[in-house]
Amino acid sequence: MATVRDTTYDLLRDLGMTTVFGNPGSTEEPFLAAFPDDFQYVLALQEASAVGMADGYAQVTGRPAHVNLHTAPGTGNAMGNLVTAWHNRAPLIVTAGQQTREMLLIEPRLTNRRATELPQPYVKWSHEPVRAQDVPAALMRAYATAVQPPAGPVFLSLPLDDWGQPADPYRPPRTVSTRIAPDPYRLGEFAAVLAASRAPALVFGAGVDRAGAWPAAVALAERLGAPVWTAPAPERATFPEDHPHFQGVLPYAIAPLAEKLRTHDTVLVVGAPVFRYYPHVPGDHLPEGVRLLHVTDDPDEAARAPVGDSLLGDAGLTLADLLDLLPPGDRPPPPPRPAPAPPEDGTPLSPDALFAALAGHWPADGILVQESPSNLSALRRRLPITRPASYFTMASGGLGYGLPAAVGVTLAQRDTGRARPVVAVIGDGSFHYSIQALWTAAQLRLPLVVVVPVNQQYAILKAFADFKQTPGVPGLDLPGLDIAALARGYGCATATVETPDQLGEALAAGLRADRPTVLPVPIRTEIPGLL
Repeated sequence: MATVRDTTYDLLRDLGMTTVFGNPGSTEEPFLAAFPDDFQYVLALQEASAVGMADGYAQVTGRPAHVNLHTAPGTGNAMGNLVTAWHNRAPLIVTAGQQTREMLLIEPRLTNRRATELPQPYVKWSHEPVRAQDVPAALMRAYATAVQPPAGPVFLSLPLDDWGQPADPYRPPRTVSTRIAPDPYRLGEFAAVLAASRAPALVFGAGVDRAGAWPAAVALAERLGAPVWTAPAPERATFPEDHPHFQGVLPYAIAPLAEKLRTHDTVLVVGAPVFRYYPHVPGDHLPEGVRLLHVTDDPDEAARAPVGDSLLGDAGLTLADLLDLLPPGDRPPPPPRPAPAPPEDGTPLSPDALFAALAGHWPADGILVQESPSNLSALRRRLPITRPASYFTMASGGLGYGLPAAVGVTLAQRDTGRARPVVAVIGDGSFHYSIQALWTAAQLRLPLVVVVPVNQQYAILKAFADFKQTPGVPGLDLPGLDIAALARGYGCATATVETPDQLGEALAAGLRADRPTVLPVPIRTEIPGLL
């Protein structure tokens, strides 16, 4: 007779979920016992890394990824990157072991006391099955919940003695729709406003990239003759950044953002919240006389927007429908934004010089995963993203995502056969939050290159301290960290880079290698302006 474990593996197999990210614990071993040969177990040395890897993997494959955690302590370890997965709209099936049902009443060691509450509110659904036989059906519901918009993580707490119980008859997987078509009448209203607009502007968010809608976004911008901004603090690139209509990323504070939109009468925001603000710089959310139209597939995002009229719809479907409704216009294209001045020479390199060199040696079809907050402006200024699905970072603002996400992105490139090169830019502060991910990359022999700008400080926090006029904050310097030695200890190749030519040589060698390469780059220690 089939057991719950047998039936669950059959369902996972039929759903195409044969990769499991995790760090095994005693409450998970009954599930993992006699692990099937056609499944892949990706071992992370800490649960936060497991979730970050699964997030990157899910975003690249476009399918849910399975993360297996260790009861309450493992779920606790994972929470920081679970918060990021929620904001990143990453479809994750998070399962965690639970103590045996026969002892739950007396709360033995490793009991998850309130298992379904622990990961909330950063999961779409959280459940512990009432019967062992309900595990496969709960997994199917979790899958259907995770993939429907807005996509996101779900959580199942699974008692360890459930796996050997006899199963109910197997039920094949169901399918659910994963895209929302816009209301035609409301869409017609939006099209009429845009057609009558004197000076429209477009603001695109990560939803455009998730929907594979770059061509429609470009066509709409050219049809309207409108400038294009990326919404503040984007987790994905949204538009070809070498296109003449592209104006950059909007600032992420209320007053400065509104000022950027002052010359427009209509602003169409697609696939982004309105807006992702931080820090607080008070002012009007929009200049007087500006109308904002908002397209999102997230009802909560539509409800909490402080201004504008919202339309529920998939970014790609909505952009395509707008193109059908809008007549050709005669507006001239916007003036292109000025090119940045050449970076200063000398060593240590400035962030601008480092990223200009990186852009000069950027691999064809390369993917950037970044987590270097204090250097982000320089990175985005010098290294334009020109292809879809080529930029990944954390929407949450929490550190510790970038390095494991880069491992997941690189693994997904291998598993899907796309084999696009992956380069991560991880600040020396961020590097240590989930450094264990390097070991996984080395064990998997992934050709990931990690560029580490080294300024020996939490420079972004110093910038906040300057901005908020809070001098004397302790703990913002990071002396005595030997990144090259740590990288070698985890099994990576490494070389310290000090000049642009050295960067090009080391980058090319790292992308040809059969293991990860970590490249520390000493940079200048000036504190950037926050906005």
